[in-house]
Amino acid sequence: MKKLVLFIPLVLFLAMGVFLYKGLFLNPQKLESALEGKPIPAFQLERLENPNQVITNEDLKGKVSMLNVWATWCPSCKYEHPFLMVLARKNIVPIYGINYRDERGAALRELSRLGDPYTENIYDKDGRLGLDLGVYGAPETFIVDHNGIIRFRYAGPVDQTVWTETLYPMIQQLQAEAKKDAAS
Repeated sequence: MKKLVLFIPLVLFLAMGVFLYKGLFLNPQKLESALEGKPIPAFQLERLENPNQVITNEDLKGKVSMLNVWATWCPSCKYEHPFLMVLARKNIVPIYGINYRDERGAALRELSRLGDPYTENIYDKDGRLGLDLGVYGAPETFIVDHNGIIRFRYAGPVDQTVWTETLYPMIQQLQAEAKKDAAS
């Protein structure tokens, strides 16, 4: 019996090793989202620029769009910001910003200084919308179809590679579907 007890640490060590080894091959940007294929959660939040104006989930219907979760405290958001500015100038898809758990003044100053790539900016001071979306942290980007259905979630900064290989092909497909639906 005592000899079996001696092997318990070895068995635990091997089990932990197999678990960690498997983790080496997971993609940290691909987070499972319970909301993919489901409508964007209902919300009614202030615009970042004007607390007297409200944006709702209904405002996102009718066109394919990108939701980008960002904050001034997020270094990766600062990295992706110049690329979002390029996308905004190309006007391929409306980009809705979700300013996540941030201070309004700091966010407005940063957008004033660096430029504002967002069609609209939703002020999610308490993180309620982020929580409903299942946000782990900023930045995260969601692709929403013309019916207000979340079709894809990407965790991490959007750059040229992510755009070209993942997001843009999906947006093109969804825009084609929207045109087809509008024609029928």
